[in-house]
Amino acid sequence: MTDLVANILNSTDSPSAQFQVDFIVYLQRLLIEGEFSATYKFGLLHALADLCIEKQEGDDSRILLDELAAKFAELYWGHSLPYSETSESPDVLFQNNGAQAKVLTQLRDVRDLNLHSFSRVKKSEQWRTILASAKSTLKTGPLWRLQKLQGKDECFFYPHIKGQKFIELNPGIVACFQRFYDLVVSLSRNHWLEKIRSIKSNHKLIGEGNLDSFLFGTQRASLAKVKPVLFDIQKGQCFYCQKYLQQSISQVDHFIPWARYPHDLGHNFVLAHATCNNHKSDHLAAHVHSDRWHEQNIILNGAALSSELDTYFTCDAKRSEAVATWAYRLAHQNGVSLWLSKNSFEPAI
Repeated sequence: MTDLVANILNSTDSPSAQFQVDFIVYLQRLLIEGEFSATYKFGLLHALADLCIEKQEGDDSRILLDELAAKFAELYWGHSLPYSETSESPDVLFQNNGAQAKVLTQLRDVRDLNLHSFSRVKKSEQWRTILASAKSTLKTGPLWRLQKLQGKDECFFYPHIKGQKFIELNPGIVACFQRFYDLVVSLSRNHWLEKIRSIKSNHKLIGEGNLDSFLFGTQRASLAKVKPVLFDIQKGQCFYCQKYLQQSISQVDHFIPWARYPHDLGHNFVLAHATCNNHKSDHLAAHVHSDRWHEQNIILNGAALSSELDTYFTCDAKRSEAVATWAYRLAHQNGVSLWLSKNSFEPAI
């Protein structure tokens, strides 16, 4: 039994069905009854969901404010690009009704240093200042306002205990964020988009552009950098069928599908035939493939992928491994079939 499969089997007990319903109802109430003068509450909600699947530290429900601020900054990193390079005065989209957020301004400025990936930002001299601004934004706003409904604190996710260096998620909340991750992220992003569209300062800049793709799309332009690295690692073979692969017409695949975890991670890429990639689509791959991915991208070539792709993508082998464990555990809980090859599936564990 591989370590990845063992981690999948070691799943914790799920909250009761009623608690899961209560979670969804509360999420709905947040988005309907909460006050949103900026996008920061959506960013916080997204960050909480991400951390609940990326940490994977047993039953640990404690989230340090530093790691929450880092995730918050990472989510805004993609928004720090000018929305239109062709406009006469390209600018970053506003995220609130007032002045631009300080952390977003700092992220925009650090792009001028040719730091193309968030991994590079975190290693820069400017990171400490950016992290402090992100933490300040959280502490002075969304961290204590997200759970305020109709003017009252209703702390379903975590208690409001100020002055600590962490928040403690209430029992069952981590499991619910893991179970309903796609729902939380989808709702957060949709409301985030609508808030940006509603901000008057953005109206002329947005025009008819594809705002969704700009803010939350995968970095297609950078995927070309991945091909030669994976081609060498895979010795010129398609990751899935193991047959000869022509690099020029190959495709980079998100092993844990983008539809399930919409982030670009350097260790989550594999190279495949277009036909294999299309047949796999948004399915989770069978365990023979997950075992090969774990051996290839984590055990044998984890350091090499970090070294080669760090310039363009977030490269964190442990994070990719945690995401894979979460995805397959959820498939096991939901009885999802796993893709083996064209028109061939196998049951989850």
